[in-house]
Amino acid sequence: QAQLVESGGGWVQPGGSLRLSCKASGFILDYYAIGWFRQAPGKEREGVSCIRRSDSSTYYTDSVKGRFTISRDDANNTVYLQMNSLQPEDTALYSCATITHPLLLLSLCALSSQADRWGQGTQVTVSS
Repeated sequence: QAQLVESGGGWVQPGGSLRLSCKASGFILDYYAIGWFRQAPGKEREGVSCIRRSDSSTYYTDSVKGRFTISRDDANNTVYLQMNSLQPEDTALYSCATITHPLLLLSLCALSSQADRWGQGTQVTVSS
């Protein structure tokens, strides 16, 4: 059964770091891009970052540029999100998702409507 499984979330103090993992199983990596999204309580889901499979081009939402880094390890069918300098406003449920159709602009991967397979999510809490 095809699925995406996230891990690596947890609690961290402001300024700390976490690395999230999104492992794909049950299907070959037949996707256009994989994205990370987050949703904080009472807020809409937000596209955080994505990476295109063909050339590893990346997209980041403005609020995480310079702090987060997305990468992929095809040998392990895993996409990572390295998160540094975490702030309380980064607290959210982080989910990964595949986008299987080509996008005219990679930035469109930030739209959750473009994703078609989702993981369950991993909680990230940043507080002192």
